[in-house]
Amino acid sequence: MNKISNHQLYRLIVAHFAEIIREPSVIFWGVVFPILMAWGLGIAFTQKGGVQAKLAVVREISGVNGNQETKLISWLKAHALKKDSTYSITLKNEKLGDATLSFHETSATNALTLLKKGKVSVIIEDQFKGSIYQFDPANTEAKAAYHLAADLEVHGPLFYTENQTQIEPLTLSGTRYVDFLIPGLLAMGIMMACCWGISYTIIDRRSKKLLRRMVATPMKKTNLLFALIAARFTMNLAEAILLFLFAWIYFGVKVQGSWSALIVLFIAANIAFSGISILVSSRTANTEVGNGMINAIVTPMMVVSGVFFSYHNFPDWAIPEIKFLPLTMITDTFRSIFNEGAGLIDIWREALILTTTGVVSFVIGLKIFKWY
Repeated sequence: MNKISNHQLYRLIVAHFAEIIREPSVIFWGVVFPILMAWGLGIAFTQKGGVQAKLAVVREISGVNGNQETKLISWLKAHALKKDSTYSITLKNEKLGDATLSFHETSATNALTLLKKGKVSVIIEDQFKGSIYQFDPANTEAKAAYHLAADLEVHGPLFYTENQTQIEPLTLSGTRYVDFLIPGLLAMGIMMACCWGISYTIIDRRSKKLLRRMVATPMKKTNLLFALIAARFTMNLAEAILLFLFAWIYFGVKVQGSWSALIVLFIAANIAFSGISILVSSRTANTEVGNGMINAIVTPMMVVSGVFFSYHNFPDWAIPEIKFLPLTMITDTFRSIFNEGAGLIDIWREALILTTTGVVSFVIGLKIFKWY
């Protein structure tokens, strides 16, 4: 036992372990925080009701009078729960889990807007002779919603005397999953680059006593922070241009809105996350604590802010809070510019909120900043 306790490797392991557990914050970010994340996401994605399929029902089409009701709408009124203009019905399945279908009755124009925003995944043109399903065939969520709705139509109480359903793939720019994804990736890229490129750089330099040496020079303190922000902004711009060029050439992704609005939002997004990054890195000199703090910022937003899938899949009580997250605001506004033709007038409020968030965070971070 004495030989083991005096062994150099053993002593080094014990010393390093003692350094880790000496910091309570390390335990929190390394152990408690992942558990809290698992708990939160577990609740979000294991709610009773299982699969959530959201569809838009369009009746304002040729051959259907606005005062008449198709069999689909008539059946939904008789069997589904109605809230405002949305009909909901739950399909029970003990083995596979329940599936809830939400049919939002709206106009053709608004249905397309809801699809671009990710609030619905399928559009149903409701006609007397049958249904016409419109969705992106590359979107697995949309295909699942289609199969659930079509199965309900065929095997449930029949909507029509003859089943004449049709599928019309949506491949127009702005309606595809890739059009939904690219703006989210642009927003996430800004967040990740700022939080890791600015926050971690400052924390790492502080832990290595480099900030202390810099302060001893005639350098103006704020110039260091502005230099980090400027360098990161330049890199973010280059990365965003390359990503857009790839999406434009390979997938045909286009900006349907104002380029000036896109530039203003890009600058506001960088200001927001640069300020947040300065605030996050203003005090700690421990890189492990810094890792935890940065992950606490980026991981929840990366998961819930609708980068890869619509955040409307989350429970209704969580959506108002998710909308106010910086990444959610940036992602939604990017999508409105890319896919809905938004201009400066449409995005000025979001740009102002993001800029204010960044400036306020920077001022607070600079005030409490620990140089060594």
